[in-house]
Amino acid sequence: MHVRRRFNLLAVTIAATPLVVVGCTADQKSAVHGGHARAASTPSLAVSPADRTKNVPISAEVGTTVRDGKITAVKLTDDKGRAVPAEPREDGTSWVPSRPLENSRTYTAEVTATGDSGRTTTQKTTFTTMAKPTTRQAVTSELLFTSKQTYGTAMPVVVTFDPPIPKEARADVQRRLFVKTDPPQPGAWSWESDGKQVEYRAPDHWKSGTKISVRSALEGLPIGKDAIGDTDHSAASKIGRQVSLDIDNATKQMSVFQDGKLLRKIPVSLGKPSTPSSSGTMVIMEKFDRTTFDTRGEPNGGYVVDVDDAQRLTWGGEFIHSAPWSEGEQGYTNTSHGCANVSAAAADWLMGITQVGDQVTVKGTEVKLDQGNGFTAWNVSWDEFIKGSALPVPAGLRPTPSATTHPGAVAGGSSPAPAPSKSNAGG
Repeated sequence: MHVRRRFNLLAVTIAATPLVVVGCTADQKSAVHGGHARAASTPSLAVSPADRTKNVPISAEVGTTVRDGKITAVKLTDDKGRAVPAEPREDGTSWVPSRPLENSRTYTAEVTATGDSGRTTTQKTTFTTMAKPTTRQAVTSELLFTSKQTYGTAMPVVVTFDPPIPKEARADVQRRLFVKTDPPQPGAWSWESDGKQVEYRAPDHWKSGTKISVRSALEGLPIGKDAIGDTDHSAASKIGRQVSLDIDNATKQMSVFQDGKLLRKIPVSLGKPSTPSSSGTMVIMEKFDRTTFDTRGEPNGGYVVDVDDAQRLTWGGEFIHSAPWSEGEQGYTNTSHGCANVSAAAADWLMGITQVGDQVTVKGTEVKLDQGNGFTAWNVSWDEFIKGSALPVPAGLRPTPSATTHPGAVAGGSSPAPAPSKSNAGG
């Protein structure tokens, strides 16, 4: 079941993995033997796709392999002579076009490498992209990170998929998911075991004021034999103030913190024993001034009720919301269907304090939060989180960050089901 959203989700349709055209970049300086420098050599260079290659996916990148030098220029043009902008990957293995290539078009890449002596080598390759597929399945995804928003410091970048991405395709999909942060805070991607959701975060919460831009560059990406991506989306937003909520079932109190300072304690009524609230570390996913909980067909449900000031915590339907009907029990007894019930006045106050992306921790209830039931990137340790990456995690992020990423570099892949089932079984 679905509820109305307060912020828009970017719908992305993807499909499987492209022939990723990448190579390696090496910057090798002239060796010195017995005090005498080796004779300067002209750099050797190879470029992919190979010259005259046909049926190249529109997700193709310009791969480079260089010896005795480094890449100093890359120029990509279409068959009308128009320049196609591109950015280098962090590791220098390839240049990624800033927009998908077009089907059934011919492109020319001209790459120049320069050695230490100043000698240069230039290679050209011309390739033709594949025709628009008509028989491959589209895999739908949502980028749950939208432009022009202010998110909380625990906000992960989340992409969901329908159908789920199989294990063998996740590395290629992840390689086409890019995140840039300014100031730099390197992070990693982690897949849920069912392949329906992948999340990106840094080892620590985002710093307030951080600017984050995301690109899910999945258009034209082949995934296996039968699927292909058909959408490329980008979003850019910023991180706001630090706010967190701690809910303790033992005391039936919610503690609200801003920048580490306790602002207020609020009595709560959590899920009764037959419908307990989940204990774990969650993130506010979306906020509604008013919404409808329709639990007909849900286990232990069957009711329809309008609620005010509701903030979603899980896909399964756990919310923080106004519950004037239980104000006498709040702080004393659990009576809800799994939600955190607060007074009407407290719920209204919270809506003015919290942001999507704020962390909410619940402890002491009868059940633990299921990984993947919501934005659960912070429900595990960093060491456990990075085990879910389909690509090797950079050494500096295993287990603590030491490397920094230039905010202008493309941070793809190191960091890309039905979509996760949403329920409004709150109460």
